[in-house]
Amino acid sequence: MLITAIEPRRKGLSALYLDGELAVNLDTETLLKFGFKPGRELDDEQLHELIAASETRRAGEKALYLLEHRSHSQKELADKISRVTSREAAEAAAAHMAELGLVNDEEYARSLAAELLGRKGYSAARTRQELLQKGIDRELIEQIVEEAAPDPVEKLLELIQRKYIRLLDDEKGRRRTVAALQRLGYRWDDIRTALNRLTNGEESL
Repeated sequence: MLITAIEPRRKGLSALYLDGELAVNLDTETLLKFGFKPGRELDDEQLHELIAASETRRAGEKALYLLEHRSHSQKELADKISRVTSREAAEAAAAHMAELGLVNDEEYARSLAAELLGRKGYSAARTRQELLQKGIDRELIEQIVEEAAPDPVEKLLELIQRKYIRLLDDEKGRRRTVAALQRLGYRWDDIRTALNRLTNGEESL
């Protein structure tokens, strides 16, 4: 196959034309490193090697870019990288970031759990689900949530007094409050207990 043209594209990419047709968009730095230019011949093995090297470099660059903005779990990082590279390259890049100490699932999970349970007021169950979606190990999730989760009724009392106390004057407001707390992952029994405490033991809902 003859390289007939290399044309610059956006985001550090170049279009590689083989035998007059667009073959693939590759990382420009990788092309320069390999020294391929128009007029050179390229066989299938060299093309596959070039594509793999391009994917590896792009995945690494994307990983560093994402980690500059905030921490990620290894799975979350791989998921995001795979939007611009192959899944294989994305997972390899995420694993490499973990080897370098730039990704630490336990530290990430503890930080996220603290935010979800504290500032956002999620229940333990909702927090577990969020951590699972980030690819955190189940045993680690159980350990972290068990250590960090407050008593659900006490947390509900805090949330209601901080955000919903004005809604409790009528039935519509109480229903809205219950719905909001259920979206945070709290069980009906705990919500009822908290509301009944706030209404001084009035008739159960």
